[in-house]
Amino acid sequence: MSLDRVAREKLVRALADSVIQHADELTSLDQAIGDGDHGLNMKRGFEAVLATLPGLADKSLPEMLKAIGMTLVMKVGGASGPLVGTFFMELGKALPEQSIRADLVAATAKAIDAVKARGRSEAGQKTLLDVLVPVQVVLAGGGDAKAIAAEAAQAADRTTPMLAIRGRASFLGERSIGHMDPGSRSASLLIGAAVKVLEFEASS
Repeated sequence: MSLDRVAREKLVRALADSVIQHADELTSLDQAIGDGDHGLNMKRGFEAVLATLPGLADKSLPEMLKAIGMTLVMKVGGASGPLVGTFFMELGKALPEQSIRADLVAATAKAIDAVKARGRSEAGQKTLLDVLVPVQVVLAGGGDAKAIAAEAAQAADRTTPMLAIRGRASFLGERSIGHMDPGSRSASLLIGAAVKVLEFEASS
């Protein structure tokens, strides 16, 4: 998986647009079970990422991912910045410049482990891990872009009936049931945007 500079810039813009265009939706989800600032925070973070273009796309893919992660850690408030930022940074650290699918599978697994450690959480606790973990399983199993995007969306939906065990929503107890986790939704948006670009590049 080697992306040229044009493709790298396209990837950054797709990731940012997926969050910015859904900021109100993410805010609404977070108002139900959190502080209500997830959409605004994520939008701010990815606007900051966009502001580093075109220079950001001049970097290699691993270095670009690490830079995105660092920006999100610095610019996104609450728990989302450290968690999402950690995922990008660790993905970049683990991914070789010239990579194949197996490298992406291994790098994604390492990035997920880093998110688990940073958030002291596991899948099943109504967090973004409930999207990242099942998506990584589909990726490792050879699923194509369509299957990965579908699993990301379905996994976010599956957080709706879950009881929140970690994060701000956990303070609500059973009242957290019936609401989609906003972090899972933003993760699904990012994954969906990424695979669309990668699928296009793979077929061109």
